[in-house]
Amino acid sequence: MVMYIYGYVVSVAMGANKNQFIKALVETERCPGPSLIITYTPWIDHGIDMRQSQKGDKKAVEIGSWILYRYNPKLKADGKNPLILDSKDTKGDFQEFLMSEGRYSSLVNTFPVSAKMLVKKSKEGMRERYETYKRLAGQTDQLIAKTAI
Repeated sequence: MVMYIYGYVVSVAMGANKNQFIKALVETERCPGPSLIITYTPWIDHGIDMRQSQKGDKKAVEIGSWILYRYNPKLKADGKNPLILDSKDTKGDFQEFLMSEGRYSSLVNTFPVSAKMLVKKSKEGMRERYETYKRLAGQTDQLIAKTAI
């Protein structure tokens, strides 16, 4: 939808940043035309305690697995970058986050060699994706923090 440049697109995780979540909803309401809200939504098959799902939201954003941003096409008319990256540099142990979810830990138990390679590729993909968002948002002077594996 961002590629069409007309719609408001936002990525949110309510438990990660409630202010960003509310701001995104308000901006969505005010933006004419189509809007798309993409939200991090853990579910029981992830193998997490659903009573703690908002803590999972926060961890997914901190680790860089989920990126918070707002794309507001109205900002272009003001000569501003329409992409606002709300995520901060990553922190925490990426592998620990993955292993906290049953869908990943079962992979390690079933296919330990493949799982190790997939965790490494996932972490590299997360870093590349975050660096791309930073570049598009005009934040190229900041470097992504190294997360432990």
